[in-house]
Amino acid sequence: MTSALPKKYRRLIYLAAIAVVVGLVINSGLTYLSLDSLQQNQKILAQYVQENVIGAALTFTAIYIVIAALSLPGAAILTLAGGALFSILLGTALVSVASTIGATLAFLLSRYVLRNRVQKWGGQRLKTINEGIEREGAFYLFGLRLVPAFPFFLVNLGMGLTNMRPLTFFWVSQLGMLPGTIAYVNAGTQLSQLKSVSGIISMPILISFAILGLLPIIAKRVISKVRAGRALRKYPRPNSFDYNLVVIGAGSAGLVTSYIAAALKAKVVLIEKHKMGGDCLNTGCVPSKALIRSAKIIHYAKRAKDFGLDAIDVKFNFASVMERVQRVIKQVEPHDSVERYTQLGVECIEGKATIRTPYDVEVNGRRLTTRNIVIATGARPLVPPIPGLDKVDYLTSDNVWNLRELPKRLVVLGGGPIGAELSQCFNRLGANVTQIEAYDCILNREDRDVSDLVCRRLSEEGVQILTKHRAERIEIDGDDKYLICKSDEKEVRVPFDQILLALGRHANVTGFGLEELGVNIAKNGTIEVDGFLRTNFANIYVAGDVAGPYQFTHVAAHQAWFASVNALFSPFKSFKADYRVIPWCTFTDPEVARVGLSETEAKAQNIPHRVTRYELSDLDRAITDGSDYGFVKVITPEKGDKILGATIVGEHAGDLLIEFVAAMKHGFGLNKILGTIHTYPTLAEANKYAAGVWKRETVSARTLNLLRIFNDWRRGSACSACNDEKTHHEENGL
Repeated sequence: MTSALPKKYRRLIYLAAIAVVVGLVINSGLTYLSLDSLQQNQKILAQYVQENVIGAALTFTAIYIVIAALSLPGAAILTLAGGALFSILLGTALVSVASTIGATLAFLLSRYVLRNRVQKWGGQRLKTINEGIEREGAFYLFGLRLVPAFPFFLVNLGMGLTNMRPLTFFWVSQLGMLPGTIAYVNAGTQLSQLKSVSGIISMPILISFAILGLLPIIAKRVISKVRAGRALRKYPRPNSFDYNLVVIGAGSAGLVTSYIAAALKAKVVLIEKHKMGGDCLNTGCVPSKALIRSAKIIHYAKRAKDFGLDAIDVKFNFASVMERVQRVIKQVEPHDSVERYTQLGVECIEGKATIRTPYDVEVNGRRLTTRNIVIATGARPLVPPIPGLDKVDYLTSDNVWNLRELPKRLVVLGGGPIGAELSQCFNRLGANVTQIEAYDCILNREDRDVSDLVCRRLSEEGVQILTKHRAERIEIDGDDKYLICKSDEKEVRVPFDQILLALGRHANVTGFGLEELGVNIAKNGTIEVDGFLRTNFANIYVAGDVAGPYQFTHVAAHQAWFASVNALFSPFKSFKADYRVIPWCTFTDPEVARVGLSETEAKAQNIPHRVTRYELSDLDRAITDGSDYGFVKVITPEKGDKILGATIVGEHAGDLLIEFVAAMKHGFGLNKILGTIHTYPTLAEANKYAAGVWKRETVSARTLNLLRIFNDWRRGSACSACNDEKTHHEENGL
């Protein structure tokens, strides 16, 4: 049975069957589908139709369906025949139904035979096209169908390779081909006067159809603007505005947004209710990296013998370490200060902003009118509803920096980047750390070999990592506190003095007027935005963690450019936010840095790929530094050196990744990296050596053999390949 055959063989059978049918159709009279033949036989055919209308109509429809389904030439002649042999009304109906059924069958054949192979080959390259078809495919298909000069069989086959639904393809094709069908059928009623098929549609008619084809796209844009404007309609628009832009939130996104607006000479006000610099400066990137540095110095001291030194006993005060963190914040603080941004031309206001209308923001009792608003309110640590959590003074990435006494027993709940970084830090500072993760590995967004390496390093240093443990509740027994976890249906009691929640972050979308205004909130809790970072209100934009989809400081700054420029120049010019090349780094030791696809993602998306890996244990500089652990892993297509993704695990991985980020952004591949001089001895050489590994693994045996023959010839020696073959024959008595 066919169903028992492997899929590839079934496809071959279908292709063979189609080839047979095509051959039969061609041999049975496809040559008769010409204008001359139709004109010569018009009277005979017309008489047959007159004597047997139903049979003729069914035969005509069946022939048309086969021709269209197999993408054979002759559909235009058959359409003329519909007008010549039937009335214009019946001819149009028959052609319309038959052409649509045939086109849909061609669409389905293309989908079954070719789509999986094309999608597998295209991978990420087709992602944008698939997303576009999903959003606007019906509009584009309708536009193409309205232009008879465009080969319809290409539309059928091309759309079959996309994710468009067959029902959508059917009804849009039916509607879109109708004007052209009517024109051709009508021309067929005057068959005797036609000199050529190309003469049926004049240039004015083609131009008219082309304009019709653009109408759906134009209409969609108009509808989009009408919808966006509808939300604004009930709010009176001031005749003039106090500001071009009001920015709410002075974190990374808000600071960059206001900076760009001021640089473009717009009048901009930046409102912050707490501290300038937001989470990154005060509770995130800056303090965590400062703490990581101190913990690393202590760890190096513990490794003194690895560097040929006597044991070093480092004495430190935990409170002093945490005070140093605050000094670092103070040192960076001027970069994000009110004074600096005021000098740049930004009006800074400390206070709680409330959006009253899309044109009106209130702060400190003052009403500010503005053409546009940018929301950059960031996110806050996620606090889960764990029973008993409210009975302990839990820590988050917001308040952990207030600690001045080192917890003896610290539970870190969460195995993501924040949890992994802080687990390692506090362990190196002397705390007994237990890290709890519900999944089967920490850093679960990375490849398993990456998370395993980091997990192993943390465990070797003394962090107890409990994966597949889900937090159930907190119990207090006198002075003792326990986190009760469930693992394999068994309860595990984990004692602690302090518990740190590191379970992700939740966007700040409440408390400043969004609910009252009716701004749409996405299912994941962020503000819903389009590709231009607009909300359902055309003049309200969003950037940073509150917008998603990535909660990184550098992505917030990246989005800020689009939000500010789009707010200031729309509707004259707008730019879609570009997320094609997004790097990130987890600052554990070793660091984990990635851009683009991971190996796991490439497999999950069925993207044909090659994995190239270079071990840092082979790198001279890593050996001299005592950091010879980790690897560089690059994902490329099966053929070619284009970089689809790169992961680096090791010392300064975040810095080393930039070369791959630049390569992906600007379109150069591993050959260019291999041909670039890298200073010796540096860690950056790892990127070049990874490119070298790729080169060695991809060079063909045939090429190597030809090179050997060439070099043998240059030495004047006998061909070593021939000698090898001769020796082989002699040894085997051949």
